[in-house]
Amino acid sequence: MMAMSDMTEAHLLIVDDDERIRRLLQKYLIRQGFWVSAARDASHARRLLEGLDFDLIVMDVMMPGEDGISLTRSLRENLTTPILLLTAKGDTGDRIKGLEAGADDYLAKPFEPKELLLRINAILRRVPVVSDEVMPKVLNLGDKHYDTERGELWCGDDLVRLTATESQLMRIFSATPGDAVSRASLVEQLGRDQGQAQERAVDVQITRLRRKLEVDPKQPRYLQTVRGAGYMLAPD
Repeated sequence: MMAMSDMTEAHLLIVDDDERIRRLLQKYLIRQGFWVSAARDASHARRLLEGLDFDLIVMDVMMPGEDGISLTRSLRENLTTPILLLTAKGDTGDRIKGLEAGADDYLAKPFEPKELLLRINAILRRVPVVSDEVMPKVLNLGDKHYDTERGELWCGDDLVRLTATESQLMRIFSATPGDAVSRASLVEQLGRDQGQAQERAVDVQITRLRRKLEVDPKQPRYLQTVRGAGYMLAPD
């Protein structure tokens, strides 16, 4: 995971059509030690992403033209950078759609800047890094294999792109293959607040991960549901 000293050197991208909010967030996060760029809409964000690498994207859902959910879904085709969506308060539909599209987390408006900072740091802590102390180990999952040292999922010679949350889930499951991990434990290890809403959000992330792991995600062979216990990675 990313060291605390590295978090404040992270480069963030703020995408919001509201100039006032954009400036406020940029100013606040710069004061916290981050590098921060800002985009006024999806097309502006795409131009920035073509020329710069970011450690995390904070994106509003409700934007004119291409909205945040559509942009998230499009970016996930070739980008694994963590994405935090800003949603309307109480809009459960947008939150679920955002997670299904590939977002790593969400924060409902209005919010306190401190809460945004905590969410950003929690997401950055999930981003895996390679540890030199871990011995090489591979878990075979049908036509795919998971390299636990590098935190990489492969299908033959092709690397399967995982989001930061999916990478962290794989690290959690691969640490104890064959053992069930409860939803509450997953919520805690992902650095999220406790509660049924977050457990449902984890369910959405599991569904997305199964699409990358399984031949038939509706009848999972490798990332199994253990009734009353949680989820379990069952390698060959």
